[in-house]
Amino acid sequence: MLAGTVGGWFVSPLLLAALRAPIAEAAASQHRLAALNFDTITGAFDLRMQAAFAIGLVASSPIWLYQAWAYLVPALSRKELRYGFGFFFTAVPLFLGGCVAGWLIVPHIVLLLTGFAGDGSSSFIQANDYFQFVLKLVVAAGFAFVSPVFLVLLNLLGILPARSILRSWWIAFLVIVGFTAIVTPSADVISMLLLAGPLIALYYAAWSVAALHDRRVARQLV
Repeated sequence: MLAGTVGGWFVSPLLLAALRAPIAEAAASQHRLAALNFDTITGAFDLRMQAAFAIGLVASSPIWLYQAWAYLVPALSRKELRYGFGFFFTAVPLFLGGCVAGWLIVPHIVLLLTGFAGDGSSSFIQANDYFQFVLKLVVAAGFAFVSPVFLVLLNLLGILPARSILRSWWIAFLVIVGFTAIVTPSADVISMLLLAGPLIALYYAAWSVAALHDRRVARQLV
């Protein structure tokens, strides 16, 4: 983790430049002054440290996830171990994919929210608040993409049959729409679709995997 944070310190300028890009685009397209604002003398240093820590946490995630997994392995049965490996190697790519999806909608959100400022006004965005907002959005999207894996895991453990997953599609739809409405501005339809579309597809993918598992178990019982 420490090595990842040190490496993140040197990579953090690239991340901060990427964070500034939507603000610069908003300033150019809306013909207004828009910029990150550091209201303390240590603000720029603090933000770079936060960026370095976030990069280090992500970069070292395979290591600390493996350590957590290795701690649990001796207590698991062979069946639980097989399911756990499947969950681990599926959840990590989905989490990273969700983070990418969250990152992709950041420019849409910045353009929308800065657009509410009146003509002739300027947008001085607090750097720390902006970074925290983007970080929470990206992480929330990452965890949302992992949620269908829990449905499959519950099905494999015999707790949640596939028919229950399909029967609850309208509840899942409401939850997904509610989640995307919370993490994105309700007026930004594009951002909502960018998140809601893949989540709905993943929900039905989870149902498909669960249905195949239930069908195989039913054949074995015959």
